[in-house]
Amino acid sequence: MFATRRLLNEIKALGKELPENLHLIQTSELNKLYVDMKVLNNPIYSPEDIYRLQFIIGDEYPFESPQVQFILSRDDNITKIPIHPHIYSNGHICLDILGDKWSPVQNILSTSLSIHSMLCNNDRNERPPDDENYISHAPSNPKKSSFYYHDDNV
Repeated sequence: MFATRRLLNEIKALGKELPENLHLIQTSELNKLYVDMKVLNNPIYSPEDIYRLQFIIGDEYPFESPQVQFILSRDDNITKIPIHPHIYSNGHICLDILGDKWSPVQNILSTSLSIHSMLCNNDRNERPPDDENYISHAPSNPKKSSFYYHDDNV
């Protein structure tokens, strides 16, 4: 009940607070939503490309982090996972706030802004060093991964 009420309040606020290069997409399922993002002013990314974050919210939200990952959507012409040293080619994001550093003060907006900032400030056109090995063994739910944080830079 608490998770549902908080999520409804967040969704309402998202409609007013998202910057123009982020766009909320609601689904028929309350616990699943998408945030589309464009990355402007970074030569690694085309300003035309749209990247889609999927949020799946569990019953323990906000005390437990949502499941967050980049996804493809051919129907909506979202055909790329962004290149970043902390984003695997399957869309999983190696970011501590999505795991053990999550705090209930965080929310969909703050998480989206953190990931967007991570892309905006990226200066390396590369995947994580263990990308191929990781994606060959990764669970479908990134929260079930035990990420090894290669560095503190994002």
